[in-house]
Amino acid sequence: MMLARAPQRAIKDRVRDSKHWDRYTPRPGDVVVATAPKVGTTWTQRIVSMLIFQSAAPAPIMTTHPWVDCRYQIPIDAMIAMLEAQTHRRALKSHLPFDALPIYDDVKYIHTARDGLDACFSFHNHFLNFTPRAIEGIARVAEADGEADVTPPPTPENPRDFFLSWIANETPPGTPTVDAVFDIERSYWSERQRENLLLVHFNDLKADLLGEMKRISTFLDIDTPDALWPELVEAATFDKMKSDGPSLLPGIEIAVKGGHQTFLDKGVNGRWKGVLTPEDIATYRSYAAQELPPGLNDWLENGRKGGDPKLSAD
Repeated sequence: MMLARAPQRAIKDRVRDSKHWDRYTPRPGDVVVATAPKVGTTWTQRIVSMLIFQSAAPAPIMTTHPWVDCRYQIPIDAMIAMLEAQTHRRALKSHLPFDALPIYDDVKYIHTARDGLDACFSFHNHFLNFTPRAIEGIARVAEADGEADVTPPPTPENPRDFFLSWIANETPPGTPTVDAVFDIERSYWSERQRENLLLVHFNDLKADLLGEMKRISTFLDIDTPDALWPELVEAATFDKMKSDGPSLLPGIEIAVKGGHQTFLDKGVNGRWKGVLTPEDIATYRSYAAQELPPGLNDWLENGRKGGDPKLSAD
């Protein structure tokens, strides 16, 4: 398959290695869900998998839809062998900026995004509940890279304290800072006109799940029968995903305390309200307005309520 655009930079940290994608052999119809962390990635993966299989039956997400650039979960040799053995239409995951990925015209890319404040608070819950085994796995990666201080400091219990370190770009290694999140978002926004890239927003999934699932189905060239939609939409609701958690996320308790109950935490926005001060919120909004193009800033905060991202002038 022809490469439409090679990666324009390499990313390697304690969690991700973009060079893993050098091992990837694309197939026409492959789907890559590529996002910043804790923005609705697993939700989008679940929707994509149901559309591919045309079934609401729970399937294990981490093995049917693997995270290719991850350094501390499935070893890349095992992951590539697993992908090569799949005979159905394949779906993959990435937490890389778009310009760190290889782009193929016959591969579909879906980028899901979320307001930065909501993503920050969701990641606080996620990182706070990493198990010692998960932290040790990331520390081993750092040690293998020759880093001197491989054990991250404890994640603050107070979400405002975490926010203050996040907005100051001082979170522990392996934790995305505000600048890292904005870097990812700018990379997808700048190439949003690509026909094989679809931008999806957490707010829009919350407001119109059926409509957004139909957008994704159309983008993937999947003709889903009308009679099947109610079942698929019900299976994609947060409550149903949480009840299906043991089947969707088997073994997640190895990495996250409380397993799927913690990983699929609340599925709501606005947890920062009443926790952050008005000055905190103003600091974030001002920084976002300074660092992001106006159209991207509006889209991250509001979703498609303000219009189609592809039609934005900036």
